[in-house]
Amino acid sequence: MVTLLLRSLRPHRSLPLRLRLVVDVPLRAGSHGPRLLYPGHIPTTSLQKMLLAAGSAGMALYNPYRHDMVAVLGETTGYCTLKFLRDQMKKDPEGAQILQERPRISLSTLDLRKLQSLPEGSLGREYLRFLDMNRVSPDTRAPTRFVDDEELAYVIQRYREVHDMLHTLLGMPTNMLGEIVVKWFEAVQTGLPMCILGALFGPIRLRAQNLQVLFSELIPWAIQNGRKAPCVLNLYYERRWEQSLTALREELGISPPPKHIQGLA
Repeated sequence: MVTLLLRSLRPHRSLPLRLRLVVDVPLRAGSHGPRLLYPGHIPTTSLQKMLLAAGSAGMALYNPYRHDMVAVLGETTGYCTLKFLRDQMKKDPEGAQILQERPRISLSTLDLRKLQSLPEGSLGREYLRFLDMNRVSPDTRAPTRFVDDEELAYVIQRYREVHDMLHTLLGMPTNMLGEIVVKWFEAVQTGLPMCILGALFGPIRLRAQNLQVLFSELIPWAIQNGRKAPCVLNLYYERRWEQSLTALREELGISPPPKHIQGLA
């Protein structure tokens, strides 16, 4: 399974896996100690990042719904990969605009009435339906704290805030099986170590029936779509609310999800 995932990572990614897992991040410091780079920033040394990464990885594997631990793991292991993703965004007109304008997805920035008034099948309407059906809120995404670069801190924050958008695009629920499928897609798309770990170790918590469906259908589907689609961080979702979800999937090369996924827990 590890070999399958490594072979599926985007072919244009030139960073070796060893480099992408590096936690030795240069710490920006002023003359009077570490300098805060953005609101909520917690400067940490390389040793502290290693300890945070190890502890958060253990907790995230024990309880995958500890989103705070998943967030810490992503921030303390993804520095090199975040730089690569940032560079990919800068090369894309839509991605560069996102980096420049720094949009945020939260209840304070979403116009829920507008989303509710959009036509059936539109991205905005389907995203709102996803939030309602799964009883999730965009405000549950933890703020970035341990990334020692202000621009990269926004990149990982953006990744978190579009996670539910990926669930909508892929048609995946928020149960354990759906989360693992999304993690496989994200691992192929981004190469973030936390996504790779979630994709590899998440299945150990599934029942035998779901494991069979995961390996025979859903993982190949997620890998294929992850490789075909352009970088999903380059999509300015807030300006595509009116676009039909079907049209957006066709634009990205994402095939419809297997119909029986909703019935699996």
